[in-house]
Amino acid sequence: MLITIKEQLSREVHMYKVLVVEDSVTVRKIVNKLIEENPHFTCDLCEDLAEAKGALESGTEYLAAIVDLNLPDAPRGESVELALSHNVPTIVLTGNFDEFTRAQLLDQGVLDYITKESRYSYLQVSKLVDRLRKNLNTKVLVVEDSMTSRNHICSLLRKFKFQVHEASDGLEALDELDNHRDIKMVIADHRMPNMDGYELVKAIRHEKRMQDLVFIGLSATGDSVLTSKFIKSGANDFLSKPFYHEEFYCRIMQNLESQEMIQTIRDSANLDPLTKVYNRRFLYEKAEELFENKGTRTNLIVSMIDADNFKGVNDTYGHKTGDVLLQEFAALLKDYFPDDLIVRYGGEEFTVVSVRPPKVYLSALATFMDTVRTTKFTHHKFNVTCSIGVCAEAHDSLESQLEVADARLYEAKHAGKDQIILRDRKQKVSLQA
Repeated sequence: MLITIKEQLSREVHMYKVLVVEDSVTVRKIVNKLIEENPHFTCDLCEDLAEAKGALESGTEYLAAIVDLNLPDAPRGESVELALSHNVPTIVLTGNFDEFTRAQLLDQGVLDYITKESRYSYLQVSKLVDRLRKNLNTKVLVVEDSMTSRNHICSLLRKFKFQVHEASDGLEALDELDNHRDIKMVIADHRMPNMDGYELVKAIRHEKRMQDLVFIGLSATGDSVLTSKFIKSGANDFLSKPFYHEEFYCRIMQNLESQEMIQTIRDSANLDPLTKVYNRRFLYEKAEELFENKGTRTNLIVSMIDADNFKGVNDTYGHKTGDVLLQEFAALLKDYFPDDLIVRYGGEEFTVVSVRPPKVYLSALATFMDTVRTTKFTHHKFNVTCSIGVCAEAHDSLESQLEVADARLYEAKHAGKDQIILRDRKQKVSLQA
């Protein structure tokens, strides 16, 4: 079956529904435009309580609800109560600021209370909705020996859709970090048995792989010396207990956004600007890490993948179309090798480095080749094929494996293209998915 690259890419973007309940046509249009500028979101627009009730009872799953506090048929915040009763994370967007109402609504469980003061207010709303989306895949570890305090913090985090893990002291926390290596943030109390928060942050910063982990310290002492001690030992931030939950959320969001910004800057140096996969510079930096680990080194599989007849595409359709082809080809690679290292090695040549079991990886390669053959690329809707050279044997360096894989790619090209070469002496291996 022939598929277009647009259809292929649409499978990668998960769409989330956002409910907007607002009687002002102008405000509905502004909110809708800002939310739907993000390709992950689509909005359901309601102008009153009756429409909102119908939308919520339809069975649609909403990531969030943006609700006006005063509607013609709900003048006393009934729309907020409705959204909360359906367990939808709710953001209040209102024209009037009232401190008592704001505090009351935050205590009831709304995510935020934002007034319609300026364009920045609406940007805050869209930013918060996108933060909820990111939080769905963001793991946070709460380290606190008091079960009451730990439960409170965990409930606040779950309200904002974080994946929450728990530990009662620093030693348990290190085990949890070892078992869940994708945890992005640790929130830890200072005073705990076995290993306190201060010793925990020092142990975390000692590990190279956890250098980018966000660490927020907590303490009931209010000691400014303790705050500076935590920060100097590697904590990103510090909160004194008891804290108001709005301050808690602000600190968490700011620290996560700062870390994401650092990662974006770092990626800009490591990513190929055209295809958004890693560049050759990053490949050689990563090689040092891969070959430090003996287990990784012996299981490493390196493939060189080349889009066939790429020069002909440039000559026939022009270089802009050639660039689009490379972008779409790279998107397919990311789809089929999501857990592997994908690199644009140069021109139309890509490298995939994997530590997956050989049979599993080679099956993915074969399926990828089949998909390339049946995909209609660019708006010109043409087909291409690809040639692949693979080196699965253990070597002392990544450079050596790259040379072998590249030589086998050369063999595949000269043996007729559209094939995989797994070993030397021009012995072609045919793989079917």
